[in-house]
Amino acid sequence: MCINLLMLVPPLYMLQVYDRVITTRSVDTLIMLTLIVMFLFLVMGGLELVRSRILVRTGNRLETLTNTRVYRAMFRRSLLRGGQQTAQPLNDLTTLRQFLTGNGLFAFFDAPWMPVYIAVLFLFNVWFGVFAIVAGLVLLALALANERATRKLLAEAGSDQIQAQELASANLRNAEVLHAMGMLSGIQARWAQRHHDYLVRQSQASDRAGTLANLSKVLRLAFQSLILGLGAWLVLQDSLTPGMMIAGSILMGRALAPIDQMIGAWKGFVSARSAHQRLEALLREVPAEEERMALPAPRGDIRVEGVSAAPPGVRLPTLRGINFVLGHGEQVGIIGPSASGKSTLARVLLGIWPAQTGTVRLDGVDVAQWPREALGPHIGYLPQDIELFDGTISDNIARLGEVDAEKVVEAARMAGVHEMILQQPQGYDTPITSGGGALSGGQRQRIGLARALYGRPVMVVLDEPNASLDDSGERALIQALARLRQMKTTVFVISHRPATLKAVDKLLVMKEGQIGAFGPRDQVVTHLQAQKPANVRPMTSAGPTPPAAPDAQTTAAGNQ
Repeated sequence: MCINLLMLVPPLYMLQVYDRVITTRSVDTLIMLTLIVMFLFLVMGGLELVRSRILVRTGNRLETLTNTRVYRAMFRRSLLRGGQQTAQPLNDLTTLRQFLTGNGLFAFFDAPWMPVYIAVLFLFNVWFGVFAIVAGLVLLALALANERATRKLLAEAGSDQIQAQELASANLRNAEVLHAMGMLSGIQARWAQRHHDYLVRQSQASDRAGTLANLSKVLRLAFQSLILGLGAWLVLQDSLTPGMMIAGSILMGRALAPIDQMIGAWKGFVSARSAHQRLEALLREVPAEEERMALPAPRGDIRVEGVSAAPPGVRLPTLRGINFVLGHGEQVGIIGPSASGKSTLARVLLGIWPAQTGTVRLDGVDVAQWPREALGPHIGYLPQDIELFDGTISDNIARLGEVDAEKVVEAARMAGVHEMILQQPQGYDTPITSGGGALSGGQRQRIGLARALYGRPVMVVLDEPNASLDDSGERALIQALARLRQMKTTVFVISHRPATLKAVDKLLVMKEGQIGAFGPRDQVVTHLQAQKPANVRPMTSAGPTPPAAPDAQTTAAGNQ
């Protein structure tokens, strides 16, 4: 309010100079008016600086208050949705903050004061006020035309840009495959097509916006000149003073400036509006998690009750009617052919993917009801695709939390990776990247196993834990399973390796999303062997027909 009221100072100063100082030829009056005006200009400059700094800090405060909520919602949506997920919501939050701290927002603050300037013009002369209203309506019509002409194109351009960025990010994660098989040209062509669509729409929107912005600027300057001509005519008619003529021209420019600024900043406004809409949709889709009452530490008793589930974005269930009970400390090997639902079952047991029907209970409590931050330390998970994070080896084993040296070493020893870590350049303090750096696939998998075992969890799920392990790694895994049995840790192991399956208590056979057999290991093996045709020989480790092949291997290994 103060800034916009002080915007009246230049025209009023001009009015006083022309109508008072020049007519009276008073130097003292000119000096005093100039001193007052300079003081008011200093005040206005200080207020502008304060306003700018307030907006910067308000934008920072907004991001500080919301970035945790947005980050968690983005993370949660990546679990609930299938397909590639990106960090676009964080970019949207930055876009919104930058607009709120930029000069484009000032136009929206100043626009409500246009009637005040027009009212002063009416005080000068009614024709001044009428002319200002007509000029304002013309520029407002251009602003609305700019909105209608660019809204759809800018929204489509933004969508194309996001898709192109997501494709480029996915390609970078698969750079080795693309380079090895000479696929770079093909994948670059796909990215170039999406990027080209973005450039075309962005250019079309910019052309239209630029045309209207230039037209608005030219008309505003023309209106300022025309009102000066109108003022001169009124002066000749003795209806206006020369000072009012000059002051009216200045006021006219000030009254129309916010509309001109709006048109110039419209692209930024549209981007911020689109970012706000995407953030709003995200936060509606993923409501904030309610704080739940703390529960006692779990023991590891598992009860699966009529669970049907599917990967995110898939409606047809890949698991159907799964039921079983497991006491704490029991170890189960999960086997079955590809696409039988083994990995889906692992994710549902952990509460990563929600069950469509049924319930997975840990110590009688639905895993979806456990406060995740409280449950996480009691759960260990080793996925098929090992993801390490930027930090040291000890940071990764400690799950990026506070590093407890004793627990880190204990987990590393259980995973049989302690000696390997000591051979690294800086031992446990060796920095690694999200891609694992110089670590081999087997080393990354064993560090991932140590992370899963950190803190003595009560339930551990291992999905193909020996996929990249050599013989020594395999022995370390079997020793880790033996140690977990001593600790009464409930373990699920998805594997087809005979030595690993020999170490478990029970077998759960998955077949087409259902349980084909479940029970003590030897009984399940005997049952599966009895179902084999008589002319089928026991398979070697390269046998192509699981689950029968693994069970034959298990029997053979036991006989040996």
